Amino acid sequence: MATICVAFNLYSLPRYSMAYDIRLDTQNHYLYVNLNISFEQPTTDIITLEMPVWAPGYYMIMDFPKHLSDFSATADGSTPLQWTKTSKNQWAITAQGRQLQVSYRIYANEHSVAESNVGEQSAFIAPNGVFMYVKDDKMHSVTTTYHMPAGWSKASTGLKPVGQNEGSERTFVAPDFDTLFDSPLLLGNHFTTHFTHEGHDYEFAIVPPEGFEASGITDDFKRMVSATTRLIGHVPYDNYCVIHLGAGGGGLEHLNSQACFTSGTYRFPSRDEYLRHLAFVTHEYFHLYNVKSIRPFELGPFDYSRECYTPLLWVSEGFTCYYECRLLMQAGIVDGNYLLRDISSAIRTIEEGEGHHHMSLRQSSYDIWLNFFNHSENVISYYDKGPILGLLFDIELRRLTDCQRGLDDLMRLLYNRYYLELRRGFTESEFWQSAAEIAGSELTTLRRYVDTTDDIDYESLLTPAGLAIDRDTWSLYKINKVSKAQEKLRKAIIGE
Repeated sequence: MATICVAFNLYSLPRYSMAYDIRLDTQNHYLYVNLNISFEQPTTDIITLEMPVWAPGYYMIMDFPKHLSDFSATADGSTPLQWTKTSKNQWAITAQGRQLQVSYRIYANEHSVAESNVGEQSAFIAPNGVFMYVKDDKMHSVTTTYHMPAGWSKASTGLKPVGQNEGSERTFVAPDFDTLFDSPLLLGNHFTTHFTHEGHDYEFAIVPPEGFEASGITDDFKRMVSATTRLIGHVPYDNYCVIHLGAGGGGLEHLNSQACFTSGTYRFPSRDEYLRHLAFVTHEYFHLYNVKSIRPFELGPFDYSRECYTPLLWVSEGFTCYYECRLLMQAGIVDGNYLLRDISSAIRTIEEGEGHHHMSLRQSSYDIWLNFFNHSENVISYYDKGPILGLLFDIELRRLTDCQRGLDDLMRLLYNRYYLELRRGFTESEFWQSAAEIAGSELTTLRRYVDTTDDIDYESLLTPAGLAIDRDTWSLYKINKVSKAQEKLRKAIIGE
């Protein structure tokens, strides 16, 4: 193969369509991928195809192309074309004529919500590690057709199928690659249940389903969704798909779906274990607002070829941890004591570790690419300190406005202004300006606790809400005798 040094000019490239055809080898864990690019006019341009190296929500470089082999390119179905790799995730092809066919295979045997797994009973497809786009043109629409093995009949995803939805073939159209990469797929004969709730369609796709129908999770899920809709005042999807895989760890949010591992059964040994799972589901669901819609400016449109740095994941993830409990409380599934116990656990993790002396909450966000699975003593996680700030934000906003406004109002402002009106993310300065707008003043104390490693003065921030902290156990508790103002604020926070 000759080395190619000249890149094509995207704007001189003839208009084109893209269609993928995918077949599965369930014995050897392979996806056989065929891409057809049809040009409106014949071309001899150099076409560079690019594959992501990471997945949004999973903040580490995954190097998906390491699973790719047997790359080839032909013109008009027969003529071999010259191509070369120009980086670890780019393939430059000298096109010829109206049709460009590219084929390769992906080894899919990973146990991760960000990577694909093809097995004898089912296949989980994480699109970031499967599909390529024409470099610098991720906004192009794309069609994907899956040919399932004989006997398989179900394809569960946030994308809506087009054409005949029968037999072993399923076709989907994504308006752009951001949407495609945000739509994982579960293929097989897994358990599914469908329902409509408040005008929107839902699907649970479960592997395995042991105990699911008796668990009551569908009803609690509906209550949580209703509580979230009341909080934000808008639903940004037509349909939503919950993909729950077998035993494992981790979950990943998407705009109209989620993919999570479970304990492998819905026969939970205790109420606490059930609520832990339900909070996890709630966390991933609320992400469709807080990070997918209410998002830092840096998180989209994405550059999938390198790290995407933002100092605001403590809002996206930390506030979501706060809301995973608060929404269950607002749905009437748990009481305020559940929220206090959960935040106490987060405080205990932070205060009993060394990391909070060495890393700020802001830095934990920016450096997540170094620390995604790093639990050393010199770091903290925004999953722990973030929900603490969520509670303190809620208290402070309500204190400053005599309970007229709280964190819910800030989330609605960010959603309406930046997602619905401006159709973009917010900058760090815009976040703090929005918070000040809700509060009626600058939140200098809270910002210091985000930007520095200063010890948090819990007492001064908690007391207005009739709450206190036991510094021996780092447990939150309710003060017995409180003023009417404290009682009012505490009721707004924990519902009593």
